[in-house]
Amino acid sequence: MSEQRARKLADRIQVIVAEMLERRIKDPRLGFVTVTDVRVTGDLREATIFYTVLGDELEREGTAAALQSATGIIRSEVGKQTGIKFTPTIAFVADAIPETAAHIEDLLREARERDAQVAGLAAEATFAGEPDPYKHDEDEDED
Repeated sequence: MSEQRARKLADRIQVIVAEMLERRIKDPRLGFVTVTDVRVTGDLREATIFYTVLGDELEREGTAAALQSATGIIRSEVGKQTGIKFTPTIAFVADAIPETAAHIEDLLREARERDAQVAGLAAEATFAGEPDPYKHDEDEDED
């Protein structure tokens, strides 16, 4: 029961934070942010908000600073809109999904290139000995 309640609260927090970042937080350091996931502990005391930022490292750092400074405002709004007894503490964590996905794509591309090289070598390969190294019944009859 508690796990379901935590998931519902996490979904609600994700919507609230996304709307606040889009409409209410006017920090110029805030880049193009997407809230990817929210996880709430079982006791509903802590919420971890995962986000991604479109842009380079400088924009990511600026966005992290902007989110850190806006944490209090966001937390108070979460408390108002959810109406729960204890408003969870909020921590913003940069999501590593885009970097991980890019790394996986690079590995897959490298594997495809190696497969193509092996297929090319196999197409040009010849047998090391005779074309058919196995004995057949006809060979025994000749002896």
